[in-house]
Amino acid sequence: MGNLQTSESIQRLRTALHTKAKEESRYRFYLLYDKIYREDILAHAYRSCKANKGAAGVDGVDFEAIEKYGEEQWLGELAERLRTKDYRPEAVRRVFISKPNGKLRPLGIPTITDRVVQTAAMLVLEPLFEADLQPEQYAYRPERGAQDAVKAVHRLLNTGHTHVVDADLSGYFDSIPHAELMKSVARRIVDGNVLHLIKQWLNAPVEEDDGHGHRKRTTTNKDRGRGTQQGAPISQLLSNLYMRRFLLGWKTLGHARRLSAHIVNYADDFVICCQGQAHKAMAAMRGIMDILKLTVNEEKTHLCHIPQERFDFLGYTFGRCYKRDSGRAYIGTKPSKKSVKLMVDSITKETDRRRTVLDAEKIVGGLNRKLNGWANYFCLGPVSSDSKLTLVFL
Repeated sequence: MGNLQTSESIQRLRTALHTKAKEESRYRFYLLYDKIYREDILAHAYRSCKANKGAAGVDGVDFEAIEKYGEEQWLGELAERLRTKDYRPEAVRRVFISKPNGKLRPLGIPTITDRVVQTAAMLVLEPLFEADLQPEQYAYRPERGAQDAVKAVHRLLNTGHTHVVDADLSGYFDSIPHAELMKSVARRIVDGNVLHLIKQWLNAPVEEDDGHGHRKRTTTNKDRGRGTQQGAPISQLLSNLYMRRFLLGWKTLGHARRLSAHIVNYADDFVICCQGQAHKAMAAMRGIMDILKLTVNEEKTHLCHIPQERFDFLGYTFGRCYKRDSGRAYIGTKPSKKSVKLMVDSITKETDRRRTVLDAEKIVGGLNRKLNGWANYFCLGPVSSDSKLTLVFL
């Protein structure tokens, strides 16, 4: 929920929900909706969204406009709309961002109102579902992150699990089936008002530029009964919740034990590290994904044997490395070529002499933040004392 400090009242609520869910795995929660429009929760949700500095949605309302109108009044009116069940989500503005392979990734931008309500819902729902998520899941969770997932893969490789299924799913967020997802939600939530909110967010129309200066709206998710908008706060929780089905199925069906095959998952990315028989693990994975109505990207999914081969995961390359002093080989990690290229391209763009106005101080500050962030993430594996400066000279 960002880096903002939550109040004691919110912490108490979240702790109570998590404790109850952890103690009783079959317990279902009946009264949650009224917590979502609690004054302290809505206020914290608003501050979290504002700290993320997101763009306006289809209504064109930005944070500056809300501040001018009056934050307290705006939040009070939103709380009343939720209390009287007069709140209705608006369409999601779709934009496209470039991917490293040159393709475009769709990103959904809900209105600030919808982002605040979704974040408020996350504050209430996240702790009870956190009790159910599997230890192999590292994305969008408290006290966990991508580096932890990288370390988990590294540990498996160094304990003999060197036969790897490097897996990829085609459009995971766009493919999650609503009916099956709602069953996962309803395992814990009986509150009909909360379930109705989630269904509305899943079925929200999408608005985008038609390429001719006009806007068009589509209801693809509702029509197909699939998909959750990547970029919407609630999508993080929902995507984890559905991926849990795969991880739980993997262990329940005995694949983890029978094949000594262990999964490490981060959002829609995952690898399966095996002590052998990776081809059987891949076949078993495909079978479960068929049941879950998800599609394996055959072009990007492949088997890999470490250390003879290498694979990339979460920006790192895993494979054979060599000690700087002795030259001894070991299984390790380093930034992938793609990660390095992305950073170099970004620096090149920032320092392009053809830019009409170059504010040296602003550019240097931006580069320092970018380089420090990059170096902090890629601190695993062989890192020399001058590695933070290496990129500048590439």
